Amino acid sequence: MLIKTIGFAAAALSTLSFLPQVVKSLRTRCLEDINLLFLVMLIAGLALWTVYGFLLMQWPLIVANVVTLALNLVLLVLKLRYKGKGHGTH
Repeated sequence: MLIKTIGFAAAALSTLSFLPQVVKSLRTRCLEDINLLFLVMLIAGLALWTVYGFLLMQWPLIVANVVTLALNLVLLVLKLRYKGKGHGTH
């Protein structure tokens, strides 16, 4: 039980660390400082971690990576949508 609690705590902290960036990006529409290749590679890695979690049936891996994947997909959509439009404040 302690091991799963540690896993879920680590997953929650890692996942929630992306939330302030998503909120800020939605608010300002400014994603100039977020590298597109970084987002694509991160999303690919998160997708693979999700598959790995399902193969092992490890719920901390599955939940954390599905939520983090969703948050980063939002960032990717915003990055592509507002690319070169000069939106946001610095």
